[in-house]
Amino acid sequence: MDNKRLLIAAVLSMAVLFGWQLIFPPPEPPPRSATPVSEASGTNAVQSAAGAPSVATPAGDSPSRLTAEAIPPGAATEPVAALEERRETLANEHLRATFSNRGAVLLSLEASAPGKRGEWLELVAPRTSSPQPFSLVGSDGASLSENSALFAVQRAVSEEGERLQFRYRGPLGFAEKSFLLRSDGRIDFEILSDAKRAFTARLGPGLRARSAEELTSRFDHRLAVWSVGGEAETLNPAKANELLEIPGAGLDWAGLEDTYFLSAFVPLEPWTRVRYRPVLLEATSESRTFEARLKPLPPAELSAADKALPTDVVLELETQSGQLRGTSFWGGKQYDRLAALPYGLERTVQLGMFGILARPLLKGLQWIHAHWVPNYGWAIIIMTAALKILLLPLSLSAFKSMRKMQAINPKMQAVRERWKGKLRDKQGRFNPESQRQMNEEIMGLYRAEGVNPAGGCFPMLIQLPIFFAFYSLLSTAVELWRSPWIGWVHDLTAADPYYVLPIVMGVSQIVQQRMTPPPPDPMQRRLMQFLPILFTVFSLGFPAGLVLYWLTNNLLTIGQQLLYNKIQDRAHPILVAEPLRKGKRSR
Repeated sequence: MDNKRLLIAAVLSMAVLFGWQLIFPPPEPPPRSATPVSEASGTNAVQSAAGAPSVATPAGDSPSRLTAEAIPPGAATEPVAALEERRETLANEHLRATFSNRGAVLLSLEASAPGKRGEWLELVAPRTSSPQPFSLVGSDGASLSENSALFAVQRAVSEEGERLQFRYRGPLGFAEKSFLLRSDGRIDFEILSDAKRAFTARLGPGLRARSAEELTSRFDHRLAVWSVGGEAETLNPAKANELLEIPGAGLDWAGLEDTYFLSAFVPLEPWTRVRYRPVLLEATSESRTFEARLKPLPPAELSAADKALPTDVVLELETQSGQLRGTSFWGGKQYDRLAALPYGLERTVQLGMFGILARPLLKGLQWIHAHWVPNYGWAIIIMTAALKILLLPLSLSAFKSMRKMQAINPKMQAVRERWKGKLRDKQGRFNPESQRQMNEEIMGLYRAEGVNPAGGCFPMLIQLPIFFAFYSLLSTAVELWRSPWIGWVHDLTAADPYYVLPIVMGVSQIVQQRMTPPPPDPMQRRLMQFLPILFTVFSLGFPAGLVLYWLTNNLLTIGQQLLYNKIQDRAHPILVAEPLRKGKRSR
């Protein structure tokens, strides 16, 4: 097989890989220790009202950890409740969490956008009547009476951070909830119910506020994610047709994620189990607001209207002891920040099979952005140029081999012409022996001329892992989320809205192709001419940052090849011309 066939194989491999990823996204791994169970319904209405200021407790009086022993079940205790509904907020540089004392639930959680000072992103999907995060339900999914109670609130500040403690004791039962916002952005939570009864804290559905189009987009990767025994697994809500139950034994954490953001919940004491309950999202009259309705489970059939609705999951944390303790992370999936936590949350950053290359590339982009230019678009260009310089020896080797192949191409054509009539017999049947002899003669020509047929293709194949690593990086790095470049490119993680970059990239691909020697076979030549069009079509939906990298790499390759050809033509003017003349005479 000559150099052109190897090159065609490499390019076709790239096309198949990209096309397969676009048409058939990778399947989610099967859940471990997960058992489908029957569904039960439950609802809880959370109303909102203007909040009143709470009284801060001195640092030394910070409430201690909630325990069942602190307030024994059945003890004669005075009723504890608030007179009106109000909102309370915990805030630092990482998060702004707003709670309602009706049910002591989370109404809103805004996380600081990574690398975008002053920008905040809402991570609690807005709703009007569906249960809010940290609502309490029974193990059967039915709402508990405490969700409608007005909790008394106490605020405290300590070295650990700022804490809100909610307490209620009255006709609707007894419950205490405590939320501590730590300086690193984690939120510790403790929930205590009377009589040590079983209860479940509900979270979700989903993550972030989305439009109907975003909810149904094939590029919007919303997943349930959990880790058991150090191995992270995921579930696509669109494929969630049963209640997924995961035992608490060995559970590291459970959460909800999308491509760029994560909410993860880590047990500080063992939980009984966690559940992912599938729901249907029904749009309301308010923008980006949906109501979650439990999805009918098999053997029930979905109606045509339900089949058209977007799906999601709610996460439920269950305890049998009447007490639930954990810590949580809410925010962007910044690899370094997640890796600094002792929970293994960095496994949620999907950098693919070439993650070992993608991580140093991400470090390089971050360094360029921090020290050279505060624009990730220009950082991508600088990084691409640096990689091009680093891989210059391989590129020069490929250029040199291609020129040698170009020089002997007429001789190869002459060999093929001589054997052309012998490759098939008079009945048109293929003659493998003639094919073998022709290939041996061509290989002898390679040896005589000192040409390696893989010399021009092999260096390019070595660079493919870097390309795929960059593809994974630019498709998942939250640092690039909503990062602009110039003019019309406002988000490097989104497709170019006007297709300017893909079209220019396709033109550069055609120019680069015409600078390389065409394959001798007419079919191969037509295929090579079609590939730039194919890549251009694929790139229309690619992140603008990836297309910018591809375009920059093409332009640098064209410049390198022009410079190399100019130098070589001056040093060896007959390298190409002489074989071409001999080739003409041989015809």
